[in-house]
Amino acid sequence: MLGVFDENLDLIARELELVTRVDGTKITLDGEDVNSSLGAEVLGNLLKIAESGEHIDKSSLLYCIALAREGHSADIEGIMKGVVAVTSRGKPVKCKTVGQKEYVAAVKKNTVTFGVGPAGTGKTYLAVCLAAAAYKGKQVEKIILTRPAVEAGEKLGFLPGDLQTKVDPYLRPLYDALQEMFGLETYAKLMEKGVIEVAPLAYMRGRTLSNAFVILDEAQNATREQMKMFLTRLGDASKMVITGDMTQTDLPEGKTSGLKHAVGILRGVDDIAVCTLTEKDVVRHPLVQSIVRAYEKDTLKKTKGKGNHE
Repeated sequence: MLGVFDENLDLIARELELVTRVDGTKITLDGEDVNSSLGAEVLGNLLKIAESGEHIDKSSLLYCIALAREGHSADIEGIMKGVVAVTSRGKPVKCKTVGQKEYVAAVKKNTVTFGVGPAGTGKTYLAVCLAAAAYKGKQVEKIILTRPAVEAGEKLGFLPGDLQTKVDPYLRPLYDALQEMFGLETYAKLMEKGVIEVAPLAYMRGRTLSNAFVILDEAQNATREQMKMFLTRLGDASKMVITGDMTQTDLPEGKTSGLKHAVGILRGVDDIAVCTLTEKDVVRHPLVQSIVRAYEKDTLKKTKGKGNHE
C-alpha cells in the first residue's frame, strides 16, 4: 500500500504538503487540517485498492488524490467493482477511472456510443474488450474493427502489397488488443473464419452490419460523408462504438471532422450515448496527463488570442 521504500506515502506528502511518519502499523500525517483529512482519505482508498488485489502505481495514486480533492473519494470503491472482460491469460480487465466506468456502462446500455477523449484514456482498448466479451457471451456473431486511413495520405501508394497490407500498420493497436483478449492462436482462427474483421473504413460502403460489434477507431479522421455512411451501416442486433480525439484531426484544412459533426447533431438522440473522457481518465504514464493538459492550455490560448499568438 505504501509502495517500495514508502514511495506512495512520499508522493502523498508532496502533493498534499504533509509531513508523514510511519511507526509500525501507525501512520501520522502532519499538516493543515484539510490536507491531513485528504491524506487520510487517500490512504483509506489505497488500502481498498490493495485489498482488491489491484496494483497501485503512480497514475492510480494521483487519481486517488484528485478524487479526494474533488470530494469524490467514495467513487473509488465503485470503480473497482465489476470486470469489463477477461484476457486470454485470465487477467481481469477493470475500469480505472470514473470516466471509464461511465463509458463502459454507456456502451453496454446503448446501441451506438461515441467515446471522445485524449490519448491514453482507454477508449479503444475498452471498446475491444467489450467486443470480445460480447462475442464470448454469444451476444454477437462478429467483431468488426475499422478506421480511416487518412494518416497514410498519398504515401500509401509507396508501400508494398495490397490495400489491406498497406493499412495494417494503422490498424496495429486494434490487432494488439484483440490478440490480448483471445490469445494469438484463437485470434488467428477467428480472423481466418471471418469472425473478426479488421478493415479500412472505405470497405464499409454498401454493407449492412448485422449481429456484429462494430468499432470505428480514430473517427476524428472520418469526413462527414464517411461518418454518415458508417452510421447507416447499422443492422439488426448490432452495436457500434465510435472513438476518437477531436484535437488530433489529420484531415486537410477546411474539412470538418465527421466525429465532431456527428456528436453535435446526435447528442440527445435516444439509444445513442456521447461519453467525453478527459485528461483525468488518462491511464498511461502520468506524464501523458501533463502533456495533454499543456496542449489543451495552448489551444485555449490560441482561441482566445487569435491573430496575436503563433
